[in-house]
Amino acid sequence: MTSQQIPIAGHPDLTELRSRYEHIAETPIAQAAYGLMVLAGLYVALSPWIVGFAGMSPLAVNNLIIGLTVAGLAVGYASAFGRLHGVAWLVPVLGVWTIIAEWVMSGAVATMPVVISNVVSGAIVVLLGIAAAGLVLQHR
Repeated sequence: MTSQQIPIAGHPDLTELRSRYEHIAETPIAQAAYGLMVLAGLYVALSPWIVGFAGMSPLAVNNLIIGLTVAGLAVGYASAFGRLHGVAWLVPVLGVWTIIAEWVMSGAVATMPVVISNVVSGAIVVLLGIAAAGLVLQHR
């Protein structure tokens, strides 16, 4: 390594890019989207007990894991978006999975309350995930 080379972690372009993403994450619209995303994730995680399908073990475990993942990603986006912007596409994918999980997973019983809960909460997660990813694309 010569004295002219700069390590990638200290590269000025990378530092500027991270600060731009951190600035985006601090806007009121982004903070509202992340806050709503945390709430939506917590709802998905708790929905087996709220809606009453905790007895459907595979779907209940799935919703718990997906919901906690969405909530955790939202907290991460709000606190360190400069480092997590590369996985902003993951939340809409998790929302789509929430929508289709009751039909795809074996052992899941798709009753009307379960379908309504997962479709509505999954759609909200998809929309909030697209909004969060859109904030990055808007500022590029």
